[in-house]
Amino acid sequence: MEQVIERPATTMDEETMWQAVLGRDTRFDGNFVYAVQSTGVYCRPGCPARRPRREQVSFYATCDETEKAGYRACKRCRPQEEALALSARVEVVERACRLIESTIESPPSLEELGKALVISPSHLHRLFKAVTGITPHQYAAGQRLMKFKERVRQGDDLTTALYAAGYGSSSRLYENAASRLGMTPASYRRGGQGKEIFYVIMGTPLGRMLVAATGRGICAVSFGEDDEQLKGFLRNEYPAAILKQNDQALNGWVTALLDHLEGNQPHLALPLDLQATAFQLKVWEELRRIPYGETRTYAEVACAIGQPKAVRAVANACGANPTVLVTPCHRVVRSDGAPGGYRWGVERKQALLEKEKIRKKNQKGLPPPPY
Repeated sequence: MEQVIERPATTMDEETMWQAVLGRDTRFDGNFVYAVQSTGVYCRPGCPARRPRREQVSFYATCDETEKAGYRACKRCRPQEEALALSARVEVVERACRLIESTIESPPSLEELGKALVISPSHLHRLFKAVTGITPHQYAAGQRLMKFKERVRQGDDLTTALYAAGYGSSSRLYENAASRLGMTPASYRRGGQGKEIFYVIMGTPLGRMLVAATGRGICAVSFGEDDEQLKGFLRNEYPAAILKQNDQALNGWVTALLDHLEGNQPHLALPLDLQATAFQLKVWEELRRIPYGETRTYAEVACAIGQPKAVRAVANACGANPTVLVTPCHRVVRSDGAPGGYRWGVERKQALLEKEKIRKKNQKGLPPPPY
């Protein structure tokens, strides 16, 4: 999946923004500005000026929006210049991405990228990671793997696909791609031919649920309205794999998931076999740290992984999560408290959140309410 390059977020919960202001956190500069009613001035979060009282502060997404509200820019921190600088930084990273994509068979080195963009390699490395959440090398690796997958799906033989994607040898492909493919590249070339994926579909209070696993761990947990829709999810990714419906093979994991849905097993620690970019893996790991019965905003997750400006990329990673419940993307909500989107339906998300909230409050063993 292509890494999303994020521009400043336009929504963020006010408590997160206020804490950034209190801490003069320059990581949030360009993400929002705050205006002070008593002075009529607006500043960037990292402004070194004296902190105002909370009741005097309002938050805005852009300088233009703030000035339309009647505020003038701070002469000390010059927030308009920061906004322009951020736009320029994003543009540099976008140009770097296009250069990498245009030469994916032999991606440019950090030094070559720096020379082409007239920027020092070390500065480019820091800038690229600040904007995207990953390094140029990781971005190139992700693009190369995507190209490999695209070529084999189009019918190329393994040798043609691996060299077309820029792998210097088959060993490099196996070293760098197998962990993302969930199988050997040769098996993936055949649409998973020969790869056994066990699955089971059962009824739950939230509709039909599919659980599937390779020999390494769970590769899919999904909700749906009918069994054919759920099986189609697996066939699409592994069209030639051996899909075996086997209740016994997954019995322990299924029991844990069903107990979790009933509120009897709040903490899931199941082995996973996932295909993902480096950024997605980082987001999903953070989601699994969110305690049962609690929520985080997309902005809070972005801050937790050290990328406060990647709010939209976090939302995209949540939407791409293939293992519902095990990776609890339902616990991430919008800054205004609304549930936000959910791959498996907003109604299911609301039901999960309500069940967990009530179950957490009910610590004395009373049965949780039905969905």
